[in-house]
Amino acid sequence: MSQTKPYRVSHLDALEAESIFVMREVMAEFERPVLLFSGGKDSIVMLRLAEKAFAPARIPFPVMHVDTGHNFPEVLEYRDTRVAELGLNLVIASVQEAIDSGQVRELPDGTRNRIQTPVLLAAVEKYRFDALFGGARRDEEKARAKERMFSFRDEFGQWDPKNQRPELWALYNGRHHPGESIRVFPLSNWTELDVWHYIAKEQIPLPSIYYAHDRDVVERNGMFYAVNEFIVPRDGETVETRRVRYRTVGDASQTAAVLSEADTVDKVIDEVAATRITERGATRGDDKVSEAAMEDRKREGYF
Repeated sequence: MSQTKPYRVSHLDALEAESIFVMREVMAEFERPVLLFSGGKDSIVMLRLAEKAFAPARIPFPVMHVDTGHNFPEVLEYRDTRVAELGLNLVIASVQEAIDSGQVRELPDGTRNRIQTPVLLAAVEKYRFDALFGGARRDEEKARAKERMFSFRDEFGQWDPKNQRPELWALYNGRHHPGESIRVFPLSNWTELDVWHYIAKEQIPLPSIYYAHDRDVVERNGMFYAVNEFIVPRDGETVETRRVRYRTVGDASQTAAVLSEADTVDKVIDEVAATRITERGATRGDDKVSEAAMEDRKREGYF
């Protein structure tokens, strides 16, 4: 008598299936979705999920980069290569152009994360995007832990964490009026470690800065910032060549590296499994401005 093998689904298969379901649900409910693509690992995983969700057809929506102008060159190169490979329509919302036109004013400290928000909102209005895929995960930061999978934004693009719709089981509420929009986070239930396991499983190439390499850095507020045109050593700071890698990719003036010897995917997985500090806590200067820095930005319309 033959025996049926038990059907088992790995936790990665379950997460992938949930994310693909969410992407297909958005395509069914919305008219003008867009995927935010920065060249960071989470948005790279989102692209792979979108490929799988709609294969063998092309990804049926454009991708958008809110470009601060403070980029790591390796990441921009990866972004443009990947977009060309997939034949995608890339929309660039440029912070530099917004500064030049007077739409936003550059901050005295020269950082640009905060002034991304009005540039993002202007692009959403210009292209009439009604659903924006983002790669945010709940394990990244406490304000992001409050987000629903479908996160409602009012006509001003703003988020009210006390006025969100309940999500029961896999029932997502995409109802919105013209001018309103929904931020969609298919990776909400993933962790940083899940993302790296998925990158290993799918053999997804990443920008080289995610792996350990030698770089000139200065130590500032307990974090290691790469010396470049945006990070100039201050009086008393010493430039050192250290072995580092990046856990997140963002504005080069606000994103720090971590000391690391992890130069392969497997070594990164071991490192992430052992760390006691969240990736944003270890690398993002903009999150250290105040306890509620991220939540304040999200209320203004930031991702």
